[in-house]
Amino acid sequence: MYIIDQNSKTPLHIQLYEELKKDIIKNYSIDEKLPSIRKIASTYNLSKNTVESAYTQLYAEGYIESYPKRGYFVSDLNYKEFNSDENIILSQTKKKKEYLYDFFPARVAKESFPIKLWKRLYNKAIDESLDFGIYPKGQGESELCEEIAKYLIRSRGAKCESYQVIITSGFAESMRLLSQIIKEDHKNFAIEDPGYHVAREVLEECGFDMDYINVDDNGLVLGELEKSDSKIVYITPSHQYPKGVTMPIPNRQKLLEWSKKVNGLIVEDDYDSELTYYNRPIPCLQGLDNYDRVVYLGTFAKALSPALRVSYMVLPKHLLPRYEKLLDSYFSKVSISTQKTLALFMKDGYYDKHIRKMRTLNKKKHDLLKSLLKTHLGDTMKIEAEGAGLSILINPSKEFDWDKLKELAEQNSIKLYFAKDVSGGKWQAIRMGFGGFSEEELKTSIELFSKIWHECLI
Repeated sequence: MYIIDQNSKTPLHIQLYEELKKDIIKNYSIDEKLPSIRKIASTYNLSKNTVESAYTQLYAEGYIESYPKRGYFVSDLNYKEFNSDENIILSQTKKKKEYLYDFFPARVAKESFPIKLWKRLYNKAIDESLDFGIYPKGQGESELCEEIAKYLIRSRGAKCESYQVIITSGFAESMRLLSQIIKEDHKNFAIEDPGYHVAREVLEECGFDMDYINVDDNGLVLGELEKSDSKIVYITPSHQYPKGVTMPIPNRQKLLEWSKKVNGLIVEDDYDSELTYYNRPIPCLQGLDNYDRVVYLGTFAKALSPALRVSYMVLPKHLLPRYEKLLDSYFSKVSISTQKTLALFMKDGYYDKHIRKMRTLNKKKHDLLKSLLKTHLGDTMKIEAEGAGLSILINPSKEFDWDKLKELAEQNSIKLYFAKDVSGGKWQAIRMGFGGFSEEELKTSIELFSKIWHECLI
């Protein structure tokens, strides 16, 4: 039994994290499965968010691994050090490894954020007229909802009104809120395979049975969806995660017809829509919808900053009454100061300018990374996905020792990211992120990376 003190000043997720960590170190074996998030939440009368936060921290520190459709298992990372109380203390205080080069596929360069302008707009937004003596609007500040609706209509061809926009503190919160809205009508949820691991984990946590639908060169395989038990599907049609393909217009129309036929829903995650470098992005699926069947999800994480924790959801009008029933228990977790400042940032035209700047900056890095990879890896490499977002996905074109690559990367303080680790399934690729690098850092990092790459060719 874990000791969780509801009256303690220490946050519940930290208490649970500490209890789980001690239990793992003392009592668990390598690859042993941990209780599910739902079971822990039920046993200790905790929210699923609290338990998920504790598990996320354990995962981040390497104590556990997450496997699609299976759950959480104890990792063998530093397991030999967990043999004495002294080593327990050392392992808990051990600093996170510092990498020389970190190819994180969703990092935004620190210097790209307009901090001086943000400070000025913040001071303008937070003035004496603002009433901090009342609760904020649960849906989000009306000014920000209005600006987001205008932006989506203008840039993504969406069909929406500001009252359909709901502000959330991230993609996961959007999905949890949506799950609450639709859970009465839906037991099965279809999702891309390979697909976005956060979406899968949240939906499993919320109790849905998953139907995994394959992805081909045109995105989601519609024939498989039609044969499934699901009447609701999560997709990333503009830039499929992680394979990078785009769903063509005819397939989008067929998908919309499917949703009408089965009286279902489409959850459109407009992933990486702002950061495209070769072609103008196809208008969003929601803008093609004449049946009120698309839930649209967006975020400011990549185009502006992941640290702000601002996302949004556009609900179909027929779902708004259900959402309104949840208003007593749901309040946007984004601070009022952030919402007010972001609303000004958009209203005064700075967001559009910033996106153009980010697109130009990241296209330059994207093209440089692509050129460096071709120069240093040559015909030993094939590019799986490019032209959008903050990473290029590559694979070896010859026989390759994957385990050796991971080992050599760690030895040389290079942090790599692999599609299979987060999306599940069999599809593999190395996700070479470039957003957090300077141009000079890209050159030196790829020089080092290429040396260990060639050592792994068989």
